Amino acid sequence: MAASLAGKKIVFVTGNAKKLEEVIQILGDKFPCTLVAQKIDLPEYQGEPDEISIQKCQEAARQVQGPVLVEDTCLCFNALGGLPGPYIKWFLEKLKPEGLHQLLAGFEDKSAYALCTFALSSGDPSQPVLLFKGQTSGQIVVPRGCRDFGWDPCFQPDGYEQTYAEMPKTEKNAISHRFRALHKLQDLAAVMYTISVS
Repeated sequence: MAASLAGKKIVFVTGNAKKLEEVIQILGDKFPCTLVAQKIDLPEYQGEPDEISIQKCQEAARQVQGPVLVEDTCLCFNALGGLPGPYIKWFLEKLKPEGLHQLLAGFEDKSAYALCTFALSSGDPSQPVLLFKGQTSGQIVVPRGCRDFGWDPCFQPDGYEQTYAEMPKTEKNAISHRFRALHKLQDLAAVMYTISVS
């Protein structure tokens, strides 16, 4: 599928300018397709992260009638059995980063992991949706740093003294869950593009 997308425009489904900026910074100029951001109202699916990503991508491709890339991010607290998980958006809207930290007040275990899944569709409903996942482990901490990008102020990746929000963008973009997922997407696209031009 990726071979057929080389040189084409792919609609990246997002209304979040910060997310688009980060994705473009991470992909750089080696990605063989052009991303065009478009906000699309998609139903709020429930289920496991992979199921949600596939359903969102299929619906977005149906609406766009062409290739789409959809991202779904989870923030999973180990003490809560993986919650909020794919429902982090609503937890964050209601609780803010301070409330996310307070959710774990009664637990010794403050460990968590950030999971990013990119779902790619060629736009052809007969073709499977491809998933690219990246995960970064860390701790939920008292919020620190800039408050302009979701739950970044309360997530401190393992092995670092800073939260995502305190890190320079270049450092965060080299270790984040989003970076790990996009790296896998980039690897496949590079291989498929090479095959298509050989």
